[in-house]
Amino acid sequence: MGSGGGPKKPEISFADFDRVDIRAGTIVEAEPFPEARKPAFKLKIDFGPEIGVKKSSAQVTKYYTPETLVGRQVMAVVNFPPRQIGKFMSEVLTLGMPDDEGDVVLTAIERTVPNGGRLF
Repeated sequence: MGSGGGPKKPEISFADFDRVDIRAGTIVEAEPFPEARKPAFKLKIDFGPEIGVKKSSAQVTKYYTPETLVGRQVMAVVNFPPRQIGKFMSEVLTLGMPDDEGDVVLTAIERTVPNGGRLF
């Protein structure tokens, strides 16, 4: 892994990793979330017929606009409990990585995959 500072993370087993349900979904709706403490968007993401459309709050306002987000495939953790963010209930955790300044860049899927496809 990286040679960055910070404490060493504990090792986990494959069974631990397998409990995290990461799925592909397509953003079908994106709108500003002005009530959020940090700049964010409210997203609706289609995870296919098994999971359906779920809501997420994502702090991705530096590199994306609602128009550039709609139609984009993303990865999200779908088996965390819902989290209340202001008056909005976030149902999934959309995945991204911080750039050098801490702004979030969405984790990309190289080619289109079926919505609901599971990361393994």
